[in-house]
Amino acid sequence: MKFISPKTDFAFKKIFGSVHSQKILISFLNAIVYNNQNVIQSLKIINPYNPGVTNTMKDTYFDIKALLDNGYTIVIKMQILKVDDFEKPEIYNLAKAYGNQLDAIQDYTMFPPFIVLTITDFVLFEHIDKMITKFRLKEQTELLDYEDELRLIFVELPKFKKELLELETLSDKWIYFIKSAPNLEVIPKSLAEVSEIEAALKIANRPNLNNKESEKVEPQEKLMRDKQGQISFPRNEGIEMGREEGIGIGVVKQILRQVRRKFGEIPPEIETQIKQLSLEKLDILGEEIFDLATIPDLEKWIIDN
Repeated sequence: MKFISPKTDFAFKKIFGSVHSQKILISFLNAIVYNNQNVIQSLKIINPYNPGVTNTMKDTYFDIKALLDNGYTIVIKMQILKVDDFEKPEIYNLAKAYGNQLDAIQDYTMFPPFIVLTITDFVLFEHIDKMITKFRLKEQTELLDYEDELRLIFVELPKFKKELLELETLSDKWIYFIKSAPNLEVIPKSLAEVSEIEAALKIANRPNLNNKESEKVEPQEKLMRDKQGQISFPRNEGIEMGREEGIGIGVVKQILRQVRRKFGEIPPEIETQIKQLSLEKLDILGEEIFDLATIPDLEKWIIDN
């Protein structure tokens, strides 16, 4: 078996947004939004997958919109590449989507509450290890909820480090599926135990695609790889330029910023050792920093590398 990546527009919408995907989407949302509890029993996909219309990844994201049986409207987005000031467009899009309901509902007091769930293929909140973060309007000191109308939920895929044998919860299994499906050769037993994930993998099984579907997904996968490569090339080039010019730009500066956010101030000798790491090791440290709990762990990592 060979599985297509759920990170492409075609696969994401075919798996989670088709008219036959209600049970798959319900399982996924119960896992991510409702902490593995069976809160949602039914939903209606508002913008169902249309095999004749696909995103070119011009905006590097795509979405599915659904109305849940508990009254919430939810937009599920996959964001492949990070853009400048990513957080501000998220707030704008949430407010715009909420306000646009006025076209269908003339009385704004009747607006259903709104959730935007964004899955990112990059680290958004570098200063915390938490992979799933949830935001709503609260009073600053008493932490009282100001109605339950607007929510922002983020899933940062690079922070998920569990291997197949370490999967425990339903959310673990769904995130592993999104992140690792293209690397699988069979449907693992632990994933097949969840019928909705097994169904998702069968949809994502490349031999099950017809010729037209294959023609759509292959350019999207290539485009995704190319766009990610366009980001990583100048990033690595920036490291070298920063070292040569001695102005602290590029990945060295970025890694040191991540380290300080994680541990606070670090001893000067550790900072010097980090600056002496190779480009390859710096890149690895940027990925593995979330697995290091203490400064001694960081020191040991540097010694080992």
